[in-house]
Amino acid sequence: MDISTMGGIRPFNCAVVGASGMVGKKFVAILEERKTPVKNLWLFASARSAGQTVPFNGKELVIEELTPEIFDRGIDIALFGIESDLSKEYAPLAAGKGCVVVDNSSAWRLDPRVPLVVPEVNGADIAWHKGIIANPNCCAAPAVTVLNPLHNKYNIRRVVYSTYQSVSGAGVNGWNDLEGTLKGEEPKFFPYPIAHNIIPHIDRFDGDGYTGEETKLIAETKKMLHAPEIKATATTVRVPVFTGHCLSINVSFEKPFELADIRRLLAEAPGVRLMDDVQNNIYPTPRHAAGTDLVYAGRVRRDESFENSLNLWVVADNVRKGAATNAVQIAERVMGC
Repeated sequence: MDISTMGGIRPFNCAVVGASGMVGKKFVAILEERKTPVKNLWLFASARSAGQTVPFNGKELVIEELTPEIFDRGIDIALFGIESDLSKEYAPLAAGKGCVVVDNSSAWRLDPRVPLVVPEVNGADIAWHKGIIANPNCCAAPAVTVLNPLHNKYNIRRVVYSTYQSVSGAGVNGWNDLEGTLKGEEPKFFPYPIAHNIIPHIDRFDGDGYTGEETKLIAETKKMLHAPEIKATATTVRVPVFTGHCLSINVSFEKPFELADIRRLLAEAPGVRLMDDVQNNIYPTPRHAAGTDLVYAGRVRRDESFENSLNLWVVADNVRKGAATNAVQIAERVMGC
């Protein structure tokens, strides 16, 4: 089921910060694609990217250098696609000048003062923002989009994630590493060649053996579902696919369920498309998700090894719904009348 957020949005002044990066360019493309009513759009990035151009609505917009003074222009919404340390510096500055920041980094996601939002799941949390709204991790966003309707009815007790994440989740460097290692070159970004390989390592390892990506996925799930009591664990894996993150999700509920009702809930969920007819080889893959804004769910089956438990397969375009589209949807909700 698709979702539209375009009913009655006030035209607004918008900035894209980090406009030369993969997610930043996608911000601009999606603003155009969705016909989001932007009055003025300004693009900013580091000094080395200043002067580059990005197409928008038939024009070539020039990227300017990011400086503190840019937020004196009367910007209503700023979509941040920059590193966490820069976001920590610039987001409060922008918010202090009346700009609402939608930040795609991990800088603010677990700050209790900052809403972490997937509009189809917890859009109401936008109401208590204080100038900064966090955009979730690119696996957490599709995960909670699928889990939310199930949690609302059956109360999730435990979630086990195994992810299969494309190289675009690591940005341009990850993309280039796959292209290079497919040609036989040595990796420049990943610790091992990603071509014809799988690397069970995303982000830095913590002292407990988990990676930062795994820790984010666990914590963000609990925050967005408003359910700190959920037990969760994760293993995140990089795979040689350019676009599209996949999740194998094992979920246990407090209440018994019928598979037919699970499928109905997923089919009716905003932003979700159910693809679940295994007898005809119908299930989602990254190719189905690439270039779309839906979260795809399939391989729905009961886990007979533990009571009230279920297995799901979930796929989404990580650059779009996992990042840029979700941020634009947030901006549209902020400016909605």
